[in-house]
Amino acid sequence: MKKFLLGSIATAVLAFSGSAMAAQFVAGTDYTVIPKPIKVERPGKIEVREFFWYGCPHCFKLEPHMQAWLKQLPKDVRFVRTPAAMNPLWEQGARAYYASEALGVRQQAHLQLFHDIHAGQKNILEQGAFAKFYTRYGVPEAKFNSTFKSFGVSSKIAQAKSLAAQYQLSGVPAITVNGKYIVQGEDARTVEIVKYLVDKERKAK
Repeated sequence: MKKFLLGSIATAVLAFSGSAMAAQFVAGTDYTVIPKPIKVERPGKIEVREFFWYGCPHCFKLEPHMQAWLKQLPKDVRFVRTPAAMNPLWEQGARAYYASEALGVRQQAHLQLFHDIHAGQKNILEQGAFAKFYTRYGVPEAKFNSTFKSFGVSSKIAQAKSLAAQYQLSGVPAITVNGKYIVQGEDARTVEIVKYLVDKERKAK
């Protein structure tokens, strides 16, 4: 009887803690409400879009928390990564991301590239260094360089710039939820806020 009672109390405490945490997520403090919502690509899904730059230490710190959440991504959520191209240096990282995607090595290389730059302290932030990095995935430098400057990649860069402008982003990491909210941070709490907003959107349907 005592064990059952303690278990019930623990469950109640956890439920209360969860509610209290959710209640602490305040618009204007924990997340930003976009005055005029941005149209999402697939209206039937709740869109979560992460803006990042490979050279950003805060993006690197956030990545493990995002990866943990992505392993249990709800079926009604569509997750999209958008490399920020808000200045010439960041644009090179964005081009590398889209080039790796076009060449079919993005999934293999994405986390390793982050690791090499930050944990490995390697200066892989510009085209030449990116080209050398991707050779380990079987991509010849000439092939990478031509893809890096291709029309397809340039089109995606233009789209990334347009989205960052629409959201009026000033930095990364920045996570948008369903075109209505922006969350910024680098820890597990950041993901909890995203989950809270996803649930908010789910309940609003």
